[in-house]
Amino acid sequence: MAGGRIPDFFLLGHGKSGTTALYTMLARHPQVFVGWKEPRFFATEMHENDIPRPGGTPKTLEQYKAWFAGAAPEQTVGDISPWYLWSKDAARLIADARPDAKLVAILREPASFLHSLHRQWLQLYVESESDFRKAIELEPARREGRSTPANGYWPKALFYSDHVCYAEQLERYSSRFPRENMLVLIYDDYRADNEGALRSVLRFIGVDEHPAIPAREVNPSIHVRSPRLNGLLRRVIVPEGAAARSLKSALTTLTPMPMRQRMLHATRRRLVFGEPAPPDPAFMTELRRRLKPQVIAASEYLGRDLVGLWGYDEV
Repeated sequence: MAGGRIPDFFLLGHGKSGTTALYTMLARHPQVFVGWKEPRFFATEMHENDIPRPGGTPKTLEQYKAWFAGAAPEQTVGDISPWYLWSKDAARLIADARPDAKLVAILREPASFLHSLHRQWLQLYVESESDFRKAIELEPARREGRSTPANGYWPKALFYSDHVCYAEQLERYSSRFPRENMLVLIYDDYRADNEGALRSVLRFIGVDEHPAIPAREVNPSIHVRSPRLNGLLRRVIVPEGAAARSLKSALTTLTPMPMRQRMLHATRRRLVFGEPAPPDPAFMTELRRRLKPQVIAASEYLGRDLVGLWGYDEV
C-alpha cells in the first residue's frame, strides 16, 4: 500500500508502565516497524486539544496510515499509543479498522501508577496541582467542570480513577476481539524479567524472538518543582494568544527552533525538574483501600491473584 497501512498490532498501554522501553526495543527489531510513537489516532479524546508535536496527531485514516509508510512489505507494523487502553472510543474504532489486530496491554499496581501519571501530567502541562493528594481529591470537582487547569490539555485525563478501571478497559477489547488476540502483561513481571517479557511479545506478534536486543529502561519519572514555571517556559516554545505569538515571531528570527528547544530542555532540567519525592505512605495506603475493588475485579478478570501480588490483601 503506497500510502502506508493499518498496523498489525497495537500496544495499548498503560503509560508509565514500561511502554516506552518496549517501544524502543521493538523499534530495533529488523522484522518490526513501529514508526513514531503515539499517533493516538483512535483515542479521539486526545484530538481536540493535543499537545503540539512534530507532525501533529493524524486526523484522517490516510494521515494515520502515512505514519507507517516507511514499513517494508515483510515487516510487522505496530502502533504504540499507551492511552488506547484508557480511551473509551479506541477499542471500537480499532476493531472497525483492523478486526484481526493483535493487542498488548501492560498493567501496573494502580496507586503507584497514578502517582507516576500525576508527575507525568505535571510535566506535560495536563495537570496544574502539584500535590498528589489534592489532585486526586479534585476529581469530583473536575467532573463538574471546576478546578480544571486554564491551559491544560485533555481535561478528562484528570479523572484519575478512570485510568485504573482495568477490568472495564480490557472488557472493551475482549468484547470485540478474540481473547487469543490479546496479551496482558503485568508490570511487575516485566520489570523482573525484561527480556522474557519482550520475547513473549515477539512470539505473540509472530516475529523472531531471538534477535540481540538489549533490555532498556527509558522515560523515568521526574518531579516538577514548579508547574507555573514549567508552563511559562512552554509558552516560549508553544505560544498561545496574540502577544505570545508575537514574542515567538521575534524569537524565531533570532533563534532557530532546534536551539530554542535545547535551551528550553536545559532550563527545565536545571530549574523545573528534579528527582521525584516518595509519595506519602499514609495517603498511598488510603488510596489503595479505595482502589481495592478495581484490583479484585482485575484479578477475577485475568484469573490471577493481583490482590496478593500488589499487597492489596493488607489494606
